[in-house]
Amino acid sequence: QVQLVESGGGLVQSGGSLSVSCAASGSIFSVGVMGWYRQAPGRQRELVATITSRGIANYSDSVKGRFTISRDNAKNTGYLQMNSLKPEDTAVYYCNAMIIHRDSLRPTTYWGQGTQVTVSA
Repeated sequence: QVQLVESGGGLVQSGGSLSVSCAASGSIFSVGVMGWYRQAPGRQRELVATITSRGIANYSDSVKGRFTISRDNAKNTGYLQMNSLKPEDTAVYYCNAMIIHRDSLRPTTYWGQGTQVTVSA
């Protein structure tokens, strides 16, 4: 019974900052790679950033230099710090994580419920 719960979305002005979080809970042995995706109106869901369990991060070109992905393995929580936000960053942001189950040790991907980030011009 693993779930990912997102929080921290909201409305921010262009150029502002916002942080979103993704907390994994349940029968978890460990959390593998975590990622953030976003989906804007009329657009397909796109990758924003990923981070491995040891902290190696990768970013899409559109957010590189502005966003920072991080994680706290002790809390099974991932974060996305978004700076210098632009209106085109407006989207529903979804977290994704590979979860190693405590009982079976099998890896399974999970998605958060999504959180709205709106950047005003």
